[in-house]
Amino acid sequence: MDSMFLMNSLWVMFSAVLVILMLGGFILLEAGSTRMKNAGHIAGKTIFTFGISSLVFWAVGYGLIFGEGNAFFGLTDFFYSGYEIEGLGLSAPVFFLFQLAFAGISLTIAFGGFAERAKLTAYILFAILFSVLVYPVIAHWIWGGGWLAEHGKQDFAGSTVVHLTGAMGAFAATILLKPRIGKYNKDGSPNNIAGHNQVFTALGVLVLWVGWFGFNAGSTLSADAAFFGFVAMNTNLAAGAGAVAALLVAWAVTGKADVPTMLNGALAGLVAITASCAFVDTWGAVVIGLVAGMIVFYSMRFFEKRKVDDPIFALSVHGLAGVWGTLSTGFFATPELATVGQPGLFYGGGFTQLGVQALGVGASGAYAFVVSFILLLIIKKVLNGLRVSEEEEIIGLDLSEHGSYGYPELLQTNYQSDQQLGSTKSS
Repeated sequence: MDSMFLMNSLWVMFSAVLVILMLGGFILLEAGSTRMKNAGHIAGKTIFTFGISSLVFWAVGYGLIFGEGNAFFGLTDFFYSGYEIEGLGLSAPVFFLFQLAFAGISLTIAFGGFAERAKLTAYILFAILFSVLVYPVIAHWIWGGGWLAEHGKQDFAGSTVVHLTGAMGAFAATILLKPRIGKYNKDGSPNNIAGHNQVFTALGVLVLWVGWFGFNAGSTLSADAAFFGFVAMNTNLAAGAGAVAALLVAWAVTGKADVPTMLNGALAGLVAITASCAFVDTWGAVVIGLVAGMIVFYSMRFFEKRKVDDPIFALSVHGLAGVWGTLSTGFFATPELATVGQPGLFYGGGFTQLGVQALGVGASGAYAFVVSFILLLIIKKVLNGLRVSEEEEIIGLDLSEHGSYGYPELLQTNYQSDQQLGSTKSS
């Protein structure tokens, strides 16, 4: 066996493991950003729905993306059986696993819009349908030789394919599910429903940050010349710049160095650099991260004021940051690194690549939102509603959907304390 083939396979296998471990980061991030009465539910549904997406990707998703077909979707290679692919340069089953991990991450992002109020059955049905009709189609357009690939669309590791697609699914869910109980007052002003554990949220961001080296650097699909090191460096620079920019903007505007905003800024920087990490110079990566950090602060406030209840800020972190990241290659892609498409505006490429990037954002975002919205309307009809009852939401999804709390001893103690306090007041 060729040594380069083996090295490529080992590198991408390691990267696939890092991307799958990002699910742990999402569990910590989403659980920490919401209330403890839903923590067990969040952890459990993340693992369960990744299981669903894995099976669906094996059955049809991989073929819809990479199978021979037309400009819109593939029509072969369903129920992939592990055969090798000529000219790939690494083990085909490893490549399959790597791509499967990306599909699972996009679905997890979409579920951010469901948080703290959706039925478990809604998660299950949407996981199946999103994994067949939404993610693979857009992935084929850009990564599978589809019509956007033919136009030279630049999206190295998925600012559009993974992040914008997932965010549009989350957007459709937030609209149909409506805000959580107590999020808005009668006059429309928002209440802060604080997450129960900022330490969990910070740990989640750190796990995601590390996992992103598999996400971006692993997308080189090769250990040859160690180009993955340059991609990883750009990734880290953008994440750091996003964290710094978000914290400084929040501090300047609100007078407080808000920790959740800073954490979301780091993620926004990571999302934004995902499209361009292999196409831009290091200074470009820093600028992309800085702008993403600023965008996420103002975007979070914008959506909240418009009664879009997005508990983990998927629209801001993955949506608008994904849009900016995709467009950024149209500005910063260098002639030396732009192996796909054209150089950016700042390097003499004119508006050509920027136009292609904007076309990709518009078409992919619109498709993901419209199809997700229709699918959720159908699920709503089938289930007689997407949302749990008011009583179940107040109790928490841990108990109402699963029959046990993620923190049984702590919540039981709090319940007993409330009872004792009530008895004292009555006496």
